Amino acid sequence: MVMSMEMMDAIEKDNVVFLSTCADDIPNVVPIGFARPVDDQTILLVDNYMNKTRKNMEKNPKASLVLRDASKCPYQFKGRVEIYESGEYFDDAVDWATSVMSKLSPKAAIIFKVEEIFSVQPGPDAGKKVD
Repeated sequence: MVMSMEMMDAIEKDNVVFLSTCADDIPNVVPIGFARPVDDQTILLVDNYMNKTRKNMEKNPKASLVLRDASKCPYQFKGRVEIYESGEYFDDAVDWATSVMSKLSPKAAIIFKVEEIFSVQPGPDAGKKVD
C-alpha cells in the first residue's frame, strides 16, 4: 500500500505516533516520539525505550499506528515491522535521535512496512479501507 504525500508530510510533522502491537492476546499501545517516512511504503521508528512493545514485535511482527493529531492525518496504518540493531537503518535512527537529544541511546530501528491504510475520519467512511 502506498502512502500519499499528504500522509507522509503529516507523519513527518507530527511529533508523536501511537504504535499498537499484540502478542499472547495482550494488546499494547505506546506513544513514539521518533517516526518518519523512509519512502511511500515505509516508516522508520526509533526504539529508545520500548519494552513490552519490543517483546510483542519479536513474537508478532504485525503492528498498527495512528498519528497523535488524527485531524491532520485521519488514517490508521497497518503493516509488518522489522527490527534492526545494526546497519544503515540503525545508523540513521541513532544519528536522528541523538541529533535531537544527545542523551538518547537508541536500541534499534524499527522499519514499519505499510500494508493497509484505513480511514479514522469520523462519519460514514470511518473504518473503511483506503484503496
